[in-house]
Amino acid sequence: MANSGQDGNLRKVGKIVVQHRRVPCIYNGVSIAFHVDSKSNPYYFATAVEYENGDGDLKKVELMEAFGNTWVTMQQSYGAVWKYNKQSLLRAPFSIRLTTIESGKIFVAKNVIPTGWKPGQTYRALGNFI
Repeated sequence: MANSGQDGNLRKVGKIVVQHRRVPCIYNGVSIAFHVDSKSNPYYFATAVEYENGDGDLKKVELMEAFGNTWVTMQQSYGAVWKYNKQSLLRAPFSIRLTTIESGKIFVAKNVIPTGWKPGQTYRALGNFI
């Protein structure tokens, strides 16, 4: 928003009115991806959710461990990164359920994070929001 060396002049302007609008994301033929955060370990899991079609922002991200029947709500860490700190051993594979803010659509990525998952790896779901 400023030319190099002119930042002081921009600050003197005061308030700047910025208008924006949300537009739907469309990733034709691209499945939702889960990039496992580098700090994830057998007791703590964090993932960046990438390439989701539709509204844009997620209202809720939930995780279900192997052999489980209960969805646990993950906490938004920052941006597109969601985390779950169990403090006991996590059991993969993990299923992840996404809920969008605007439309409330739900997408389930069943067993998307496999047994033997690794921090830094990206795992793809089968499909995307329609």
